[in-house]
Amino acid sequence: MPSRVRLEGVAKVFGTGDTAVRALADVDLSVEAGELVGLKGPSGSGKSTLLNVVACILEPSAGRLLLDDEVVWEGRYRIADLRRLRRERIGFIFQFHNLLPFLDATDNVALPMTLAGADIRTARTRARELLEHLQVGRRAAAMPSRLSGGEAQRVAIARALVNRPRVILADEPTAALDSERARVVMDLLRELARAQSAAVLVVTHDEKIFDRFDRLVSLRDGRIEASAPP
Repeated sequence: MPSRVRLEGVAKVFGTGDTAVRALADVDLSVEAGELVGLKGPSGSGKSTLLNVVACILEPSAGRLLLDDEVVWEGRYRIADLRRLRRERIGFIFQFHNLLPFLDATDNVALPMTLAGADIRTARTRARELLEHLQVGRRAAAMPSRLSGGEAQRVAIARALVNRPRVILADEPTAALDSERARVVMDLLRELARAQSAAVLVVTHDEKIFDRFDRLVSLRDGRIEASAPP
C-alpha cells in the first residue's frame, strides 16, 4: 500500500536561545493507505504538535514531510496553496464536533465540498450518502442543537470525509463519548478509511479504543518511544 504520510527526521522547536522548547525531535513516521494509527503519550509529549505538523498548520524546524510521496516541506513549504491542500486532501476530526449551529447536519457535511468547488446539489447528495453510511441519515435535517453527542460526532466524521481526503487527522475524537459509542465511532472511521484508502492518525488518551488501532505510536519528550500493534 502507498505511504500517505511520511515524516523523516522531523523536529519542531518553539522559541530560541535559553527559552527554546523542543516539541519534536528526529521523528520518523509513516502511515499507509487504509491504516489507522493512534498517537499516545503523556501531556506535553508532542502528540498534538505532530498532528499539526502533518496538517501543515505548524511549520517544522527540520526534516521532511511527504504526503502521497510528494514533498510538502523540506526547509520550506514546497506547495504554494496550503489552504487548498488542507481543503482537498486532509480531513479533520476534533474532540468537540465544531458543527456550525446555523446549518443542519446535511449542510454542515456538504460545506467543505462546496468550498472545494462542487455544486450544492452534488455536495448534499454526497453528504446524505455519508450520513446514511454512518447511521445518522434519519437526522440529516436536524440542527446541531438537536443532535446527541454521538450523533454530532458522526456528523463531524462525515464532514471530515466528504471530500474523500487521503489523510484523516483526529484529535481526541472519542474523549466525550461513552465506551460503546467510542468503539462504534472508531470502527466506522476505520471502515470508511479503508474504503477510501485514507491514512488515519488519531491523538488519544482513551485506552478503551486502543484495540481498534492497527498500530499505536508512543511519544515521550518529542520522540517516538515505541511503534507496535496494540
